[in-house]
Amino acid sequence: LIMVLAGASEFDPQYNKDATSRPADNIQIPQLIREIGGINLKKNEPPLTCPYSLKARVLLLTHLARMKVPEVLEEDQQFILKKSPALLQEMINVICQLIIMARSREEREFRAPSLGSLENCMKLSQMTVQGLQQFKSPLLQLPHIEEDNLRRVSNHKKYKIKSIQDLVSLKGSDRRNLLHFLEDKKYEEVMAVLGSFPYVTMDIKPQVLDDEDSNNITVGSLVTVLVTLTRQTMAEVFEKEQSICAAEEQPTEEGQGDVNKVKSKGWQQKNKGTKKASKSKKKKPVKKKPVPPSLQPAKQQKQKQANGVAHRFNDILSFFVVKEEDEEVSDKGSDSEEEETNRDSQSEKDDGSDRDSDREQDEKQNKDDEAEWQELQQSIQRKERALLETKSKITHPVYSLFFPEEKQEWWWLYIADRKEQMLICMPYHVCTLKDKEEVELKFPAPGKPGNYQYTVYLRSDSYMGLDQIKPLKLEVHEAKPVPENHPQWDTAIEGDEDQEDSEGFEDSFEEEEEEEEDDD
Repeated sequence: LIMVLAGASEFDPQYNKDATSRPADNIQIPQLIREIGGINLKKNEPPLTCPYSLKARVLLLTHLARMKVPEVLEEDQQFILKKSPALLQEMINVICQLIIMARSREEREFRAPSLGSLENCMKLSQMTVQGLQQFKSPLLQLPHIEEDNLRRVSNHKKYKIKSIQDLVSLKGSDRRNLLHFLEDKKYEEVMAVLGSFPYVTMDIKPQVLDDEDSNNITVGSLVTVLVTLTRQTMAEVFEKEQSICAAEEQPTEEGQGDVNKVKSKGWQQKNKGTKKASKSKKKKPVKKKPVPPSLQPAKQQKQKQANGVAHRFNDILSFFVVKEEDEEVSDKGSDSEEEETNRDSQSEKDDGSDRDSDREQDEKQNKDDEAEWQELQQSIQRKERALLETKSKITHPVYSLFFPEEKQEWWWLYIADRKEQMLICMPYHVCTLKDKEEVELKFPAPGKPGNYQYTVYLRSDSYMGLDQIKPLKLEVHEAKPVPENHPQWDTAIEGDEDQEDSEGFEDSFEEEEEEEEDDD
């Protein structure tokens, strides 16, 4: 890719007056080639082997390796770096056009570019802005952190910091201990730059617009994925997380103290219970006093009197039981009538509950219809805003140690199938993301029903290690059959027939009037 980028005509002095070639290039460029090493000089395909192309390639490689260049070549290197982001964006556009052409032609001879070549163009844009090679640590984007210091950070036994997010997520004291080799001023500069780095979150909502059931994706339908991007700084995000964690730790510590108190009290109660049990064991059993014989005959007389009263009470009960049976027979008719009335009342209640359920269903349908209508109105408003409004492309300045001019923070947003290595939706260049931005990505649904897993990518064009990835799952159903008959069409046909009958009646009435006038 660097070879192709260096062969652009913008770097050729014949087509661009700003590009210069000096006699000293014949001496200085070969020296840099020896220092870099591994540059392929065997290809004889112009313009890749032209002097201007070789010079641009060498200066790009020295920039990525962060090598010092002679003062004479610094101006040429800055000129090449300023042109590179726009050229890489055009390379991405050309790759997308070639992919579309390959899909439309469906020819075996015409081979489309791969997904990897598209992503490598995006990565090369990040590398040129930050002045880093592909497999270098993203921590080298920070000031005062170089290759020697990086080993102390990335190879630490306790923390093992590999990315910018890992460094930001540490506590302040741990971070200061990790970067103890920096002075206070340098440490403050590192923290200021680290807190200004972007942290973007994505919310994804797939749907089918202009359809009755927008959440139901069918074969061949146009899927619209609404992506809501929210940008914050690293400092804002991780300060909130640390405050939440601190608030959660405080009540847990208090709760542990209360539990320990309760446990100690329970332990004391158990000991007290054991003491009481030991005391109760020492008590002597109580002996019952014998009943005197003089009281026994009196008790026997009382029992006889009680038996006589019981016989009389049983006779009275039998008389009342017979009467109750007669009354129960008479009450059976009234009970049957009450049961019928209860059944009628229950049926009325069931009818009322059915009506309530129908009302609830109608209300739910109305709410769903209102929600769909609001979504349609919002989509129409978005389209109108996109056509009428012109947003400025000035978003946030990018922090870069080696880029020669100020650059704005832009992003690429696209959908791909990682397993098949296929691009599903063409990249959208997000150039207006300040705080929040809504983007619609559209692509046709697959031709077969089933479950599909895609991935939504958000890649920066300026920072390394800050890309976002989110899975997208789609459940594709079979398309609904086209209705052959519809009651609305029948009413339309009847209306046409009525119009024809009325027109025929008017014509006959006019003919009769003309005949009467002729007779007169």
